[in-house]
Amino acid sequence: MREITYAEAVREAMSEAMREDEDIFMLGEDIGVYGGAFGVSRGMVEEFGEERIRSTPISESVIAGAAVGSAMTGMRPIFEIQFSDFITIALDQIVNQAAKIRYMYGGKAKIPLVMRTPGGSGTGAAAQHSQSLENWTAHVPGLKVIQPATAYDAKGLLHAAIEDNNPVMFYEHKLCYRTSSDVPEGKYTIPIGVADVKREGTDISVVATGIMVHKALEAADILAEEGIQVEVVDPRTLVPLDKQTIIDSVVKTGKAVVVTEAVKRSGFSAELASVIAEEECFDFLDAPIIRLAGKEIPMPYHPELEKKAVPQVEDIVDACRGLMA
Repeated sequence: MREITYAEAVREAMSEAMREDEDIFMLGEDIGVYGGAFGVSRGMVEEFGEERIRSTPISESVIAGAAVGSAMTGMRPIFEIQFSDFITIALDQIVNQAAKIRYMYGGKAKIPLVMRTPGGSGTGAAAQHSQSLENWTAHVPGLKVIQPATAYDAKGLLHAAIEDNNPVMFYEHKLCYRTSSDVPEGKYTIPIGVADVKREGTDISVVATGIMVHKALEAADILAEEGIQVEVVDPRTLVPLDKQTIIDSVVKTGKAVVVTEAVKRSGFSAELASVIAEEECFDFLDAPIIRLAGKEIPMPYHPELEKKAVPQVEDIVDACRGLMA
């Protein structure tokens, strides 16, 4: 174990996988010499060359289409969409091709591709570069959707995604890139579809995704000083979703707060809340489920307005205090 950043963990996973399997290659805008918009692939072109670290034209539809086609012929592409907002330009290739081909070919075709993309607010990138759109792909049958919050989870889940024979959407929050955690040297995998209890607690279950996991943990520290023990559950994988871990936590605590950055209306927070409401843990609830999510506005550019557009630590603290009142 040593402490490395989330960005370094993602780079390690890709490099380790590419050393092991020559069929794996990367493609995306500026991922070569420049190292990607957030420096995640920095230095990889020097090791693997331009044939395997392919910088592409600014055309998300071409990037995604090339990834789908190469996956069908036996390659294992990792393609990067520079900002998750830009998946809009590649939705036909992702939704109507990658997600459907295996089913339409009667299971005879494999689509082993990984789409990596950074999303979320916190960098002052404004309305067209700050959205959290993971719920869009989570709605599509045939796609697996991963949203790791820590460096440890990012490396292990990315290895699992690369080895999977199905298309996997891999969402990386831009603010997570700078966070650090203990990560093993060498290859390891984390099973897709297994949630993680990031902090044990007995009073309230906070189910959080992406960067909100970090904010939930901060809120739990504050509340612990007041005698409120918060359990923080990180789904890690949106599709397939580990419902049982969420249910077990809520049955134990009797109270639930769901926190996501994506816009509240039709967001994944509603899916998480419905799991709690529809399953057997409903009978154990001592209070209504609270959903904290992004406001229904385009992401503001001004940093103070940007903070007000998405849940913050104090919002989680206030929600939990309200449930305990």
